[in-house]
Amino acid sequence: MFKGSEFRCPAADALKARGYRPSRPDRRRGEPLEQFSFGPFMAACDARRPQADRVPAATKPLHDGLRQWTEHAVALYDAAFPQDADDHLTEASAPWVYRHQAAPADPRAAQEYRFTVWGRCWQSADGTLRELRLPVNRLRPQEPPAAFVAAAALVLAEGAPGPKPERVRIVEFALLDGKTRVLLDGSREAALALYRKHGPQVLPALLDSQEYRPGTACTGCAYVSVCPVLRRAPGLLGTDRTAGPRRSWSVTNGRSYRICPARDQLRRLHLPTEDAVERDPTSQRGRALHAYLADRHGGGSPRPCTADVPEQWVPDGFDLPEAERLLGVRLLRHHAAVCPLRYVRDGTDVRNEPRVVRHDTLADVLVVAEPDLLYRDGESWVWRETKTSVKERDARWSLLRQYPQLALAVLLLGRGDLGGVPDRARVELEVLRPEGPDLEIIDPFAPDIRAAAERVLHGLVDAWHRDGQYLPRPGRACTRCEVARWCSSASLDDGAVA
Repeated sequence: MFKGSEFRCPAADALKARGYRPSRPDRRRGEPLEQFSFGPFMAACDARRPQADRVPAATKPLHDGLRQWTEHAVALYDAAFPQDADDHLTEASAPWVYRHQAAPADPRAAQEYRFTVWGRCWQSADGTLRELRLPVNRLRPQEPPAAFVAAAALVLAEGAPGPKPERVRIVEFALLDGKTRVLLDGSREAALALYRKHGPQVLPALLDSQEYRPGTACTGCAYVSVCPVLRRAPGLLGTDRTAGPRRSWSVTNGRSYRICPARDQLRRLHLPTEDAVERDPTSQRGRALHAYLADRHGGGSPRPCTADVPEQWVPDGFDLPEAERLLGVRLLRHHAAVCPLRYVRDGTDVRNEPRVVRHDTLADVLVVAEPDLLYRDGESWVWRETKTSVKERDARWSLLRQYPQLALAVLLLGRGDLGGVPDRARVELEVLRPEGPDLEIIDPFAPDIRAAAERVLHGLVDAWHRDGQYLPRPGRACTRCEVARWCSSASLDDGAVA
C-alpha cells in the first residue's frame, strides 16, 4: 500500500487497512485459473524451504503462459542469488511483522497498528542481518517511493519474530532479466531514521484517505456493492452472466482477445512485453502525439491548438526516429484545423484522457474506457477519439468495427450516461493523415448506429465472457505478439516455434 499505484483505490486500501469488512460477504465464484502472476513464483520458492517451515498454499491451475513465465522467473532468481554465495543466509521461518500498541486516545480508536512485508525474507544464522528481496517484473528507471522503502525498513528493523538485527538490507530484483537494485543497506539505526523521515507523514494519508478511484482494482474489491462513486450501467455490454467471476474489460482487451485469447490473458497478468513489438517507431509516434496533445489540451485555461508546432515537439520520455518526428509535425499541424478546444469556454468543459468506469451489474463486469478527450459543446458532452494513419481508410470496415471504442462511446452517450443534455452530444473520430485531417461525426441516438454498436460490443465480449481457459490461437499474429515469448504455442509464419 505504501508503494502506491494509479490502479489502486486509496479508499479501498484505507478500509482494508482499518480491518473493515462488508456485513454481507461477496459469494462470487472465483476465476478457474491463477490470476496473480507473482503467486506461482512465491509458491515455487516456498516449496524449496525445509518442510517444517512450509505453509501450504491454495493454488489454482496455471495458464501455460504463466507457467512458462514462472519457470523463467525462478531460474533468474536463482542466478541473481546463487545459493553458494548466500550460504551465510537462510530463509526466515515466517515474514517479519511490526506491531505498535496505539495510545489510549488514538484518533482512529485503534488498539494496534501492524505492518507486514511481502517478499523473500532472509537472515543470517545469528540474526544480526535481515534481507528483504522484493520481486518485480523489471526495474523501473525511478526507485520506489521513499515511504515504501521506509515502511519496509521499519518492519525489518523492529519486526518479530527473532532478535532485533544490527543491519538491514532491502533489494529489488527483476524476474525478467535478473538485475538487482539495493534500496537500503545500513544499520538498524539508519533504517529507523529513514522511517522517521518518510513514514509518519504518509501513514495518516493512507489510513484516512477518502479518495475513491474506480478501475480494474474493483474486480477484487470487497466494497464494490457499497461504493459511493462507482457508477452502475446494467446491460451496457448486452450479456448476462452474474454467476461467473467479476471481471474488468476494455476495448483493448476485446481486440486482443479477438486476435488470441492467450494474448489477452497474458497481458492481464501483466507479464513483461517485448519492447521491439510494444514500442516500435509507429506505435511510439502515436503515443508521443497523444502525449503532446494531452499537454496542450490540459491545464486550467485550455486554448485551441495552432499550426505553430515546433520542430522538436517530441515530449520527454519518447525517442523517435527523424522520419517519425517530421511526420508528427505534419500531423499535429493538421490537428489545428479540427482542434475541439474551439468549442469550450474554460477548463471545466474539458476532461483530458479521463478514466470512465462503469459496472455492468448484469454481466458483473467493470467496463473501463479512457477517451482521448471529453469536452462540452454548450451543455452537451462530446467524446473525441484521435488517431493517426498514413493509409487511406479501408471502406470494407465500418468505423465502429475498425474502432470499437466508438461503439462503446455510442452506447454510453446514447444512454445519457455521461450527463449533460443530448442536443449536441456526439461521438467524433479525428484521423490525422499526412494529406490532412478527417473528422467523422457519429450520432449516438440514431437507432441503426446504436444497433450496430451493440453488435460490435457483443461480438467482442460474448466469447470472452464465457471463457475461463484462454487457449492460444497460433498463427500469423504471433509474429507481432508482444507476449509470444511466454507462449509455448506461438509460431512464426513458416510454422517454426517462436
